[in-house]
Amino acid sequence: MIVLDTHALLWWALDPDRLSDTAHTVLAEAERHGGYASSISLWEIAIKVKRGKLELPISVDELVRRLEKGAVIELVAVDTATWLRSVSLPWAHQDPADRVIVATALNRGVPLLTKDTAMHEFPDVRTIW
Repeated sequence: MIVLDTHALLWWALDPDRLSDTAHTVLAEAERHGGYASSISLWEIAIKVKRGKLELPISVDELVRRLEKGAVIELVAVDTATWLRSVSLPWAHQDPADRVIVATALNRGVPLLTKDTAMHEFPDVRTIW
């Protein structure tokens, strides 16, 4: 099991050539045994699309529908425990979405699949790319 960062989720779903070889291997395993993505990733994608910073070949609604229908990656709601853990992380990084994604991985006790170097620098979560 693994938690996918926003870009890893997006690339896995729509542009797998952007994934590293290691990410392909990990995601092949997730396709057999499941994985997680924080629902904040969907918010992050939708905000970028709305602001014109990201173009998708399908609507955000269609992306979510496909993710839910595929049932490979469980979309995890951001609950109170995750919010509280995200604000208590001993980490200077201030991006709220990144903090929630790290907190999700910690709460689930699984590694985080991310290319983001700031997330790789956080010592308490195992990151993979």
